[in-house]
Amino acid sequence: MGEEKCPVDKSSRQTWRRLLPWSSTPTHSNPHPESNSVTPRRDECPIDHSSSKFTSNTSHTNPHDTDTAITHPSLPSDREISSIPRADGERWVYPSQAQFYAAMARKNHNPQASDMNVVVPIHNAVNERAWGEVLAWEAGRGGEKCGGVKLVSFKGRPGQLSIRARVKTLLGYQSPFDRHDWTVDRCGTRLRYIIDFYTGRSARGAESQQLAFYLDVRPAIDNWEGAKMRVERFWERWVGKALGSSPQASSKTS
Repeated sequence: MGEEKCPVDKSSRQTWRRLLPWSSTPTHSNPHPESNSVTPRRDECPIDHSSSKFTSNTSHTNPHDTDTAITHPSLPSDREISSIPRADGERWVYPSQAQFYAAMARKNHNPQASDMNVVVPIHNAVNERAWGEVLAWEAGRGGEKCGGVKLVSFKGRPGQLSIRARVKTLLGYQSPFDRHDWTVDRCGTRLRYIIDFYTGRSARGAESQQLAFYLDVRPAIDNWEGAKMRVERFWERWVGKALGSSPQASSKTS
């Protein structure tokens, strides 16, 4: 089999700029260095072919599944299997172009069928990055003892600003265009993660500015575990850097 080609045509990727304010996935205009950015370049495919596969299987639903009462006959129904594990051992499956079109139409976003081959791959790629950020938080916390953390449930909350997003907005930064709350299971421990998605532009000249996505992913302070993780991250990033130490290093020397 030959080299896999990017399903998003180079010239059509600019369509995402126009559709972005609608999107139902992760992104971010990065006012703080802790936020993770994704900048799909004009000549770069937004999909990592090595980490996912495509399927027409619809037996397992995805957190993005939607009502398909409104369909478009020209759109494919094949769906991509994500890298995100479910609690039952399977993996979540992303919506097809037909389902994504139906979701936009149902919400009166005036979708264009020709845009779906741009929107859906980027939607999926950004969600994969969000899961990667969750795994970064979970690294070394024991999830590997039971096969890794699993995504149990998912909820989109685009109209509800998180406390952090609200503070940033008051400080003059743009609001996130979407928010997701993901609940994961770590060997029986449930944790909720908040994901704020922002968009921005690269700091280049107007002619060469590129679309950038920024994800602000962190555990919610719903329980002691979430609070502890946030305190440890703050220490490692700010206090530990200033002192040249970390909580772990301090405990070893005490």
